[in-house]
Amino acid sequence: MVTSIRVIVGIIGSAVCVLLYAVPVLTFKRVIKEASVGEFSCLPYILALFSALTWGWYGYPVVSNGWENLSLFGTCTIGVLFEFSFVIIYIWYAPREKKKFVVIMVSLILAILCTIVYFSIFTFHTHHMRKLFVGSIGIVTSMSMYSAPLVAVKQVMKTKSVEFMPFYLSLFSLLTSFMWTLYGVLGRDPYLTAPNSVGCLTGILQLVVYCIYSRYKEPPKAVNDIEQVKIDLEVSTNRREDTNGYKP
Repeated sequence: MVTSIRVIVGIIGSAVCVLLYAVPVLTFKRVIKEASVGEFSCLPYILALFSALTWGWYGYPVVSNGWENLSLFGTCTIGVLFEFSFVIIYIWYAPREKKKFVVIMVSLILAILCTIVYFSIFTFHTHHMRKLFVGSIGIVTSMSMYSAPLVAVKQVMKTKSVEFMPFYLSLFSLLTSFMWTLYGVLGRDPYLTAPNSVGCLTGILQLVVYCIYSRYKEPPKAVNDIEQVKIDLEVSTNRREDTNGYKP
């Protein structure tokens, strides 16, 4: 019974997670249209890529016992495709300095992944030990991924604009974290439960911040004092000219 419920939760979680991966499509559509990354940061997508790669390896039968985490593996595979696409688009349109940073970061996470795969296969010889090793790293990657949106939260609070923290991204982040937390609880898997519980908290925080700052509207551009004085002088001069030129 519990296994059947877990499978259903896994399918729902996969569907919501794919929607979460797809949300930035709108952001990158704008990047392509404007041919510029503007103020957008690539760090959340790099961390999401690392997380998808790590948890994809966790769900693979080499680490997990058979296909017990098939839903997780399938979802992460789709996630890797999405995140790689976003990173490539970002690199294409980013200025040189940002481009260099992203290439270094991506190279670093790929090197770390290769190290994880190597030790998983040749150092640990049971599924339990492999899950312990990869799962522990997965917790760290997930914590990093869920803490990345806090940068956007800070920017929203600073600019009083929700432009850089889309509502649906925050919503699906919360829903995804909740579904994978439930999936982990049903499977008695602490490596899935722990980081996604934190993800629920950060998701709630993002939605609260969005609700607060989405009410702010861009204030009208005020005319500064010097410009106002110039306008007043201009109006006064025009009036005098009209008065002097008037002949009864």
